[in-house]
Amino acid sequence: MSDSLVIIPTYNEKENVEKMLRYVFAMEKSFHVLIVDDGSPDGTADIVKRLQQEFPQKLHMEERKGKLGLGTAYIHGFKWALKRDYQYVFEMDCDFSHNPDDLVNLYNACAKDGADLSIGSRYITGVNVVNWPMGRVLMSYYASAYVRLITGMKIRDTTSGFKCYTRKVLETIDLDHIRFKGYAFQIEMKFTAYKFGFQIVEVPIIFTDRQEGQSKMSGGIFKEAVFGVIQMKIKSWFTKYKR
Repeated sequence: MSDSLVIIPTYNEKENVEKMLRYVFAMEKSFHVLIVDDGSPDGTADIVKRLQQEFPQKLHMEERKGKLGLGTAYIHGFKWALKRDYQYVFEMDCDFSHNPDDLVNLYNACAKDGADLSIGSRYITGVNVVNWPMGRVLMSYYASAYVRLITGMKIRDTTSGFKCYTRKVLETIDLDHIRFKGYAFQIEMKFTAYKFGFQIVEVPIIFTDRQEGQSKMSGGIFKEAVFGVIQMKIKSWFTKYKR
């Protein structure tokens, strides 16, 4: 039994999912993986089911009907993890934009160094992004600056989707009241942990844009983040954060 669960939402990731899973399971540190698949029409779930025969204790899958959003996939995974004995729960993309080797650094930041939430940060040591067009780099970088300005958080990479939560953070946050479904979900989870006073650290990573498969990013996702952050901040004025 591992103390660590990596949640990977998938939608049409047949080019990446087997390579990712084999990479994670070959690592020296033992990680279990939960795939949350949103009805991928390309057969992603079938690949995972085949691999479950090979890794029956380590690989789990929850299938959902329809594309229900990144945030709801992670909430589903968090609840699944809390019903079991996992102490460290990770968010990670399937497309290798997040280097699986960095899972160990995120784990150590919590398990050994005492953080409650560790964030794989593209911006804590400059701008560490590979293969993104400059417009997208600037949009992401200044989006994080905007979020810091509105929320007061000191986090450099507020939109990062590569993270390790300790169990107590997920037990404290009312997951049913997390309202965002797109990438603003990443901001809302960090902001909520921040308001509860949890210790948050950023671990430097190099983010490499996907080589295979289709990006899920859209302008609407960033629009949700821009306007949603203001709503989130106002809502926080009327919310009590008691641990």
